[in-house]
Amino acid sequence: MGLFSFLKNAGAKVFKSKKPEVAATEEEKTLQAQELFDFVKQMGFDVTGLRVRVEGENVTLGGEVPTQEEKEKIILAIGNVEGVGAVDDNLVVKVPAPEATFYTVKSGDTLSKISKEVYANANLYNKIFEANKPMLKDVDHIYPGQVLRIPVQA
Repeated sequence: MGLFSFLKNAGAKVFKSKKPEVAATEEEKTLQAQELFDFVKQMGFDVTGLRVRVEGENVTLGGEVPTQEEKEKIILAIGNVEGVGAVDDNLVVKVPAPEATFYTVKSGDTLSKISKEVYANANLYNKIFEANKPMLKDVDHIYPGQVLRIPVQA
């Protein structure tokens, strides 16, 4: 997929160490990479040989995932962490499939409003919600700057 940009000042607060943009030493970068690695594992994603490298606000991911959906969710989980400005995707998918699109939440957005915009049907909001689990835990808890996975309409 390549390089994905995110708002570095929005998202989940994962880092107990310094934020990526202020880390200077290799030890700090290694600690941040471990925190992101642990975050991915804690979310329950299926990835073999996960590699995480942090360089400033940029994160590079590597490893093998079973599906395109899993790959996209991992990219979004990491990208929606406060302090992460970009994710460089080097994840390999075992069973390739069409890519979903990504949508950046704007002020005033709801899942229904987004669903109406992308699918022309506000009632398909649950499709977006399900496509973004486990990052989303409630249909009413999205925030401006958050990036969501929008699956292809079947």
